Amino acid sequence: MSPDLVVEVGRQSLWVIALLVAPLLLSALATGLLIGMFQAATSINEMTLSFIPKLIVLAIALMLSGAWMLELIVSFSRELIMSIPELIGLQ
Repeated sequence: MSPDLVVEVGRQSLWVIALLVAPLLLSALATGLLIGMFQAATSINEMTLSFIPKLIVLAIALMLSGAWMLELIVSFSRELIMSIPELIGLQ
């Protein structure tokens, strides 16, 4: 297994990870921004006001994108497992 193959598999893995966490991180970021602007406008500094909506939005984002995320990780894993002979040099 050459160093180039290791780097390529690592690059693909990082890309899949970025795609998997993007819907959750972006939804939490948008919710936090909106709640932060609301708190700044109203001078309310309640910690649960920012935590509970983020938790709800994350659950909704996970429900909406969960099937896509599962399909992505399964296809990546299948592709990686099927390429093991090629990666170790048997073909």
